[in-house]
Amino acid sequence: MNSERERTYHHGDLRRVILDAALDVIATNGPGALSLRDLARRAGVSHAAPGHHFKDRTGLLTAVAAEGYALFADALAGAPDLRERGVAYVRFAATHPAHFQVMFQPDLHRTDDPDLLAARARATEALRAGVADLAPAGRGEDDRLAGVAAWSLAHGFATLLLSGNLADAMEGRDPEEAFRSLAALIFAPENGRDG
Repeated sequence: MNSERERTYHHGDLRRVILDAALDVIATNGPGALSLRDLARRAGVSHAAPGHHFKDRTGLLTAVAAEGYALFADALAGAPDLRERGVAYVRFAATHPAHFQVMFQPDLHRTDDPDLLAARARATEALRAGVADLAPAGRGEDDRLAGVAAWSLAHGFATLLLSGNLADAMEGRDPEEAFRSLAALIFAPENGRDG
């Protein structure tokens, strides 16, 4: 009877339980450590149960990436300008390190998944909107290259921050404030030239 109650308990939100367990494993040990069998054990269900929700490991990682992009798009949408979108980018990476790791490794997930494509499109649009809001002098002649520059700055900073490579350079500074300063150097009016 106890096992019946356990199955009932997990039935309604087993997908979420497995996703949360996967996020814990990824954040601690990276995506390479992920195993559906281990996640089933952690969730207290049969080893086949995760397959009902995700089919396989790639399906699970695709769900992680799709959820990550949806959360990412929401985080970016509330930012008023490009610099604050970059801050939101860094904040997202720091608060969702497992999602962040999986989202930007297309070899881990199904890149043609409709949920993933829709969420990624929303995030991309939020980033592009930030570039479009820049004054022409602040973005140069090519909006796409300005977008790549902004993405490179935010993604590079977030990646270096998560990997611990900025510890010495940060000297105890708030990462969001440090990013704001860096973004001001790159996307200053006329790129720092007088008028």
